[in-house]
Amino acid sequence: MRFPFALLFTMIQFFLRRFFNLIVTMFIASMVIFSVIELTPIDLANKVLGQFATPEQKESWRERNGLNLPPVTRYLDWLVGNDWRLNSVWYPEVITGLEGLINPRTEEIEWWARGWDGDLYQWKMVSGQLIEVRRRQADDCLEEPCWLDKAEQNPADDSIWREDDAGHQIFWGVDTENRAVKWQKDFEVEAQGPTSAGRAKVVETGGVSYRPIQRGLLRGDPGVSFLTGRPVSKILPTRIGNSLILAGIAFVLIMPLALLMGVFAGLNEGKGLDRFISLTSLAATATPEFTIGAVLIYFLVLRFDTGFPGAVTLMPGEGLLDHPEMLILPVLTLTMVELGYVIRMTRTSVVEVMNAQYIRTAYLKGISKKRIIFRHLLRNALIAPITVIMLHVNWLVGGIVVVEALFGFPGVGSYLLSAAMFGDVFAIEAGAMFMVILAVSTQMVADIAYTLLNPRIRYS
Repeated sequence: MRFPFALLFTMIQFFLRRFFNLIVTMFIASMVIFSVIELTPIDLANKVLGQFATPEQKESWRERNGLNLPPVTRYLDWLVGNDWRLNSVWYPEVITGLEGLINPRTEEIEWWARGWDGDLYQWKMVSGQLIEVRRRQADDCLEEPCWLDKAEQNPADDSIWREDDAGHQIFWGVDTENRAVKWQKDFEVEAQGPTSAGRAKVVETGGVSYRPIQRGLLRGDPGVSFLTGRPVSKILPTRIGNSLILAGIAFVLIMPLALLMGVFAGLNEGKGLDRFISLTSLAATATPEFTIGAVLIYFLVLRFDTGFPGAVTLMPGEGLLDHPEMLILPVLTLTMVELGYVIRMTRTSVVEVMNAQYIRTAYLKGISKKRIIFRHLLRNALIAPITVIMLHVNWLVGGIVVVEALFGFPGVGSYLLSAAMFGDVFAIEAGAMFMVILAVSTQMVADIAYTLLNPRIRYS
């Protein structure tokens, strides 16, 4: 038997075309989202600092977080990073480049400047004086290069300063908050930081220009969240995992049950079973998610103490699988909402196939009903519901915002909702990229399933 090279070549073309469509879709979606947020009149400085911050403090905060940079520059920094482009601002006799190290305590990246002597440096302003934070190379290091954990702090040497065209003494360096900073000698300003417990945090800085250092999305760095102050890459995967757990359990319960009930309703068209399934599925479809969730909370938690938690509350270090009982009400809500859509689509498809000419011919030939159902009916009747099922995978993961908000579920939907309300562009962009990948992937799975159910369909 000869190997089907033609089929293999066609499949490779199919996957390459899908991958190309994924890249183009992600690029277009990222630009559209960034542009929409840019045009939205949301003042992040006011949200972070609070209403009592002065205009000067807000302007200083925007400058320190790179929000005063041109939109195109900020988009490119987020997409492809800027650590490699910042080399143009360093003084070669002082700094030769950047080094990103992982902090073992926070597991987050820290940026350091590589000095001409091979050590790592950061700088900070204290009492109007620029302080040098230095990490020396270890002498007994087994892997090169490596540095001592303990950093030395000393006043910066005056030789690092350079005179600019305006006659100011300036120095480009890396501060302790992962930013490239242009410091100016004898320039002092106090900027208000994020409020905490009703008090404003005062940050002393001598910087006159800032560039937050980023690796870029293409290298796995979607930026730092303005809402939480932590890298999005450390928060979003956990949220995505939680939503995938919830959606996966709901999917396993919903789809087999919905397909089975839809097939039964279609095979018994016009009978009592069909009417009952159709009416109940229509009622479930027409009822909003928050209504179903609220009713379940009232009856199963408040009115009758069934022991089911009415909200998802996790302690630090705990996961959803440590408390599976917290998933019962959210999964039940999703099941009741989603069941009706797939049931009605499956029923309609079954009824349509049952009235097809080839099914009637099979009956006339005396083929048993069981064989007709499993060999002819299901393969063709399930093609249409697969589209609905694949589309609902996207909805289950990213569109369950109402359910997550109602039960306090720590998923990607509620995270993106909070980010959108806050105007946290990096979190929104990262979440949107995940949803694009999910949408393209599920559509690819649907296309492959088509070919398995109907051999006449080919990759094209």
